[in-house]
Amino acid sequence: MKFPSPVSITWIAELINAEVIGNPTLQATGINEIHKVETGDLVFVDHPKYYDKCLQSAADFIIINSKNVTIPEGKALLVADNPFEAYQTITNHFRPFEPATKSISDTAVIGEHTTIMPNVFIGNHVTIGTNCIIYPNVTIMDYCVIGNNVVIQAGTVIGGDAFYYNTKKNREVWFKKMNSCGNVIVEDNVEIGCGCTIDRGVSASTIIGKGTIIDNLVHLGHDVVIGKNCLLAAQVAIAGATTLEDGVTLWGQVGVSKSLTIGANAVVLAQGGVPSSIEGNKIYWGTPTQEASVKRRELIWIKRIPELWKKVNG
Repeated sequence: MKFPSPVSITWIAELINAEVIGNPTLQATGINEIHKVETGDLVFVDHPKYYDKCLQSAADFIIINSKNVTIPEGKALLVADNPFEAYQTITNHFRPFEPATKSISDTAVIGEHTTIMPNVFIGNHVTIGTNCIIYPNVTIMDYCVIGNNVVIQAGTVIGGDAFYYNTKKNREVWFKKMNSCGNVIVEDNVEIGCGCTIDRGVSASTIIGKGTIIDNLVHLGHDVVIGKNCLLAAQVAIAGATTLEDGVTLWGQVGVSKSLTIGANAVVLAQGGVPSSIEGNKIYWGTPTQEASVKRRELIWIKRIPELWKKVNG
């Protein structure tokens, strides 16, 4: 999430009751979680296991609960007792919850020749382009951006909260929800089927690239980036912060794990399970996925095991 304008680090420190270590004259341009940080961003870390990853990330400002770290040149620390709660305070300040009062918010911007059918909900600060068709019972949550010539079929939800939690097993409630202050961006000429659920980014954007088509009952997790001209068949599920490059095809019931990349023009056949990054321009099958030609040869040999066993044992 980008701030409306750059914000003084000393002002943020006062907001979250933190101590600034480093240059106090610096200004932050946004706040982000570790998978999506950019130069000028704030990020928080509250476990020693992840200190170095955050300190060495692109973020210029780290909300942290320790002074006993080496600060990379040009960065500043905001030392706070509870970095997670500090993150929540900042996101609540810059993007507070706004309850809906109408089915279509007065702050929504809807382009010419776009059709909005009955029982559609369009939240605050949503932008929808021209020549779109939004079918009945679609929900488009706050700050989402829909391009031109987009079709969204009935019952789909765009911009639901990220499934993203701060986890501590030394407290009564293990899972505390992180505020979702990101959005969903749907580019031009996309079609999304019925009953899909597309989560907003935690603090950045979930993106569906130009020309992509999505079948019914597909789930995209937070901060997923889908390239241009991809095809996702029914019941595909993609976990958070994963990237599909241009031209990827995922056939029915493919499951994709988090924080990985599927290369351009890759094809994953039905019911494949993708646990780690895979190269583009290949066809994959199975769980865990392998190149389909290799998987088929394996199955042939498996079928021959009884025959081979008989030969070995007379």
